[in-house]
Amino acid sequence: MEASRSGKGGRRGGDRKKSVSKSVKAGLQFPVGRIARFLKKGRYAQRVGTGAPIYLAAVLEYLAAEVLELAGNAARDNKKTRIVPRHLLLAVRNDEELGKLLAGVTIASGGVLPNIHSVLLPKKTEKSSDKATKSPKSPAKA
Repeated sequence: MEASRSGKGGRRGGDRKKSVSKSVKAGLQFPVGRIARFLKKGRYAQRVGTGAPIYLAAVLEYLAAEVLELAGNAARDNKKTRIVPRHLLLAVRNDEELGKLLAGVTIASGGVLPNIHSVLLPKKTEKSSDKATKSPKSPAKA
């Protein structure tokens, strides 16, 4: 008779509710519980609200998704299927806002952006510019 009762009083087995993580409740991939633990252990403040780790996880997830999408595009442009540090660097440095956010960051094995100073490029001579302006020799069909 007592075992049929459901609730906190009768904990004698039976159907237990499956636990749902904070990340699933928030609809995120990043671990909300772990970020909450880090915020508490880091002593950034005496108290940490319940919404703070959710918000921080959402922001971090958005930034990660943005960088990964741009890096994937850079990898595809270079005809590669795997993202390497070079693609991350190209993605970050070619994006204005991410470049500003990560201005002081060094990406290991990333290299540098391809850039040749205009002074170092060969000067255009008059002969080569004359050839470019003339029309081709082939007769125009009417």
